[in-house]
Amino acid sequence: VQAGSVLSLPSCRVLSIQSHVVRGYVGNKSASFPLQVLGFEVDSINSVQFSNHTGYSHWKGQVLTADELHVLYEGIKLNNVHHYDYVLTGYSRDTSFLEMVVDIIQELKRANPSLVYVCDPVLGDHGSMYVPENLHPVYKNKVVPVADIITPNQFEAELLTGKNISTEKEAVEVMDLLHAMGPDTVVITSSDLPSRLGDQFLVSLGSQRTVHPDGSRSTQRVRMDVPKVDAVFVGTGDLFAAMLLAWTHHYPNDLKTACEKTFSVMHHVIQRTISYAHELAGPGRRPSPPQLELRMVQSKADIEDPAIVMRATVIS
Repeated sequence: VQAGSVLSLPSCRVLSIQSHVVRGYVGNKSASFPLQVLGFEVDSINSVQFSNHTGYSHWKGQVLTADELHVLYEGIKLNNVHHYDYVLTGYSRDTSFLEMVVDIIQELKRANPSLVYVCDPVLGDHGSMYVPENLHPVYKNKVVPVADIITPNQFEAELLTGKNISTEKEAVEVMDLLHAMGPDTVVITSSDLPSRLGDQFLVSLGSQRTVHPDGSRSTQRVRMDVPKVDAVFVGTGDLFAAMLLAWTHHYPNDLKTACEKTFSVMHHVIQRTISYAHELAGPGRRPSPPQLELRMVQSKADIEDPAIVMRATVIS
């Protein structure tokens, strides 16, 4: 689908339940604009409302409770405008909130069995959890089984399956285990596997299980070698999940193309952000969190029609 023709598609509606920040790009602020640019209607529920992301020196704000989430959903339901094509979720710190999200998704799926739930199962990274440990069983036993597309990093994929990844073969086995838990599309966004292009690259892997009309199944698996960037970005995972939603929508049975589009968007946004941040910080100085906020609006053209700079390799 060419970018120009996206808006002529029947309107596709996404319910996005994520964080909101006044300043900067994380959660819904990271996901809504790119999805809207690509022609999606986005209904946002803000799981928190903070002044800015928590990587700054200070932050203030409010957290939405499970009951408050339910009240908002009830309002939508009373007006009979609760038909969704997609649900998108990211970071959550609260088990009761997460369980309420699952209840809502199950109800929305009963109303529309073809609804696709895109879940970034945010648990931690590099061997340590940055959410309370009691979220792990909720993700494993309740969230992942209702998800259709998941975007864990290596640590999260290992945690959810109880299996370590040290080779590409093991990564494929972990993705197969994740398929068996529910999701037909799994993308391990980053891993510690060695890249064929050298230590300046990290490896991402994807797997998509397709059930054909005759009942047979096939699985497409891809790997991407992604250039490492020496900076800490916030909101990139949220942008990634949103873009994977968009590009798998346009290329439903072609994970290779969907990943190339998604990773290329990420590359353009990150490159624009890093060069701007270095410009602001000045020579030899590390950019600060405000300087590293994603250059989202400035990347509008890249989001709509990304030049493909990342190639995926199909693995057997």
